[in-house]
Amino acid sequence: MNLMKFRPLFLLISLSLISASIFSIIKWGFKTSIDFAGGSVWEISTNNSLSRDQIDQLFKDNQINLSSVSQTGQKFTLKFANITQDQKIKLTEDLKKLDPDLSELRFETLGPSLGQELIKKTIYAIILSSIALLFFIAQRFRDLSFGTSAVLAMFHDAFILIGSFSLLGHFFGAEIDSLFVTAVLTTLSASVHDTVVTFDRIRELKLHNFKLNWVDLANQAVSETIVRSFNNSMTIIFMLLSLVLLGGDTTRWFAMALLIGVVIGTYSSTAVAIPLILFFKRSRS
Repeated sequence: MNLMKFRPLFLLISLSLISASIFSIIKWGFKTSIDFAGGSVWEISTNNSLSRDQIDQLFKDNQINLSSVSQTGQKFTLKFANITQDQKIKLTEDLKKLDPDLSELRFETLGPSLGQELIKKTIYAIILSSIALLFFIAQRFRDLSFGTSAVLAMFHDAFILIGSFSLLGHFFGAEIDSLFVTAVLTTLSASVHDTVVTFDRIRELKLHNFKLNWVDLANQAVSETIVRSFNNSMTIIFMLLSLVLLGGDTTRWFAMALLIGVVIGTYSSTAVAIPLILFFKRSRS
């Protein structure tokens, strides 16, 4: 199997995805949840006499912007901008007129400073983990190009995932929240795992076939590991796809982020990381 002959195609695909991500981020930005922008979360339980349309209309009548409504059985989760105590009392009274059995399960107010702190910690975590992975992989393979390629492929996956949520936010209302941050960090680790498996196979083949050039080594290593990587990824993809299609509103976008991350990570372990290795080896020769 000579997959490395498609390196120009892989480069074109990656550049197209990255360009689309950059365009979307600059053009539309992100739709952030209250985890980042600040706001209130209100969970209420009803006897099914309330509908989403009634809740939307009630908030409009009170001139309060309702950013999202999710329903799980008899429970509604409402997200909106911060309100005063008087506004909350008025909303509660209006809701109980529609459903006298309504009960409050949770009401939380978050400030934007918490979101900024979360962003800072996420950036620090990515930077520190990237540096650690760079030197760990370079030390294990005794070659800095392996560590550099793995980290660059990891950033490739993370950037495309972030860009895809800019697109999903613009067209389908997907929000960036703390669960999305979890999905990004999970994608980084999954991407590196598949990449290292192929790298390890290249190293083993090099020890026994030191006369082979790097392109032949890469093709042979990919041929021997791609089926395993594909099968592992498909088991995860089927599960995540089920969650996206059948799961509740609270986990749907989290599952979608993981699904995109797994697909991109599976692609990059072969189509990004390995060509980067060949590029660095070619530059040295």
